[in-house]
Amino acid sequence: MLLTNEVELIEGEPIAYIKPIKSLVLADLHLGYEGIMAKQGVLLPQVNLKSMLLSIGRACSGRDVSTIIVDGDIKNAFTTVETAEFNELYDFANHVRGIGAKLVLIKGNHDNFVERYKGPLGLEVYRQETKIGDFDFFHGEELPSSKGFLVMGHEHPAIGVYDDTGRLERLKCFLFGSYKGSKLLVMPSASYFSSGTAVNIEPKSALLAPVFKQIDVDEMRAVAVGYGSTLDFGTVGGLRKLAIAR
Repeated sequence: MLLTNEVELIEGEPIAYIKPIKSLVLADLHLGYEGIMAKQGVLLPQVNLKSMLLSIGRACSGRDVSTIIVDGDIKNAFTTVETAEFNELYDFANHVRGIGAKLVLIKGNHDNFVERYKGPLGLEVYRQETKIGDFDFFHGEELPSSKGFLVMGHEHPAIGVYDDTGRLERLKCFLFGSYKGSKLLVMPSASYFSSGTAVNIEPKSALLAPVFKQIDVDEMRAVAVGYGSTLDFGTVGGLRKLAIAR
């Protein structure tokens, strides 16, 4: 679906396509997650990287893509680059090269020590924020320092939807609103294993990103991703009222 004349939200995928800069944008991949969990004794199927590569393939179809931008947290561990992370980073970077695109990372809080591999991986790395064309990409642990169309990750937004049995289900979502006169797009997590934070259920004080201390998340539009489709659910505030009314 078209969010604006410049930004398309890829149908059924946690990916945005920004036409003026020919870029796909993902956030919060957390590559290597299954390997790190295995070291803790939790065995998970190896699906995270595979699901992302399939999503990117679908997003590239019929579109001119010269750059893939990861808006923070390309890997999972905080303190080092685990072997499982490096292997998946290598495979991810190779895949991006294979489709003829450049790979750009805006570092998130999970991306410590990634710079040491940027040469072999062919990776452009920026600390927290960078501007490409009229778009300012920042991960979200800090406030943006420049204006333009703002794009951030970090928060892992989702909406909570109750089914007919009263069970709460989370759907990943994009959030779209404004910050100090600039358009603001918050990306859902691309990780297969992240269900996200239900922004219409959780109290506003529970949100992590500093930007949500300065804007009202209830005024933002929630565009949900799930079951192969992308659907505008209206404002977070409207969804919060529906949840409370149950």
